[in-house]
Formats: sequence, structure tokens, C-alpha cells
Amino acid sequence: MNQKKIDQMTYEEALNELEKIVSELESGRAELDKSIELYTRGSQLKDHCDDKLRSAEEKIAMVAKESGKIKLQIKPTSKDTSNDN
Repeated sequence: MNQKKIDQMTYEEALNELEKIVSELESGRAELDKSIELYTRGSQLKDHCDDKLRSAEEKIAMVAKESGKIKLQIKPTSKDTSNDN
């Protein structure tokens, strides 16, 4: 399978692949080694999607601030709210 480099993917491409990975993992059909490989790629795709969303939120906030007309409240993502135990 020729996988596209994650850093070159759009948000939509990464989310689509992540949904396929989740579906395959949930099916229980993949062998252990393949499941580990899928989980690893899925984790990387999730992080990529989080980064893309955070970047988009920052751009929207900047535009809103510059226009001075829109007040925007950005909710933290799971990365922003993770607890260090």
C-alpha cells in the first residue's frame, strides 16, 4: 500500500484515512502486528488533524481580531488539556 506522507495530507485526507483505520481496528480482523502498525499511523494522523485544526483556529482568531467585529472563543483541543500525571 502506497501511503501518502502525513505532513503532506490535507485535514480531510488525514481524517478520511483515520476513519478507515478506526473501522479496521474495531472490526478485529487485523493481526496483532498489523493492528500495532495501524494504531501507530492512526495516532500520527490524529495528531496531524489536531495540528491542522489548531492552525485554522489561530488563523480565524487573527482575522477576527484584525476585523475587531467578531469575538471568538477557542476551545482547547485534547492536546491542550492533557494532564501530566
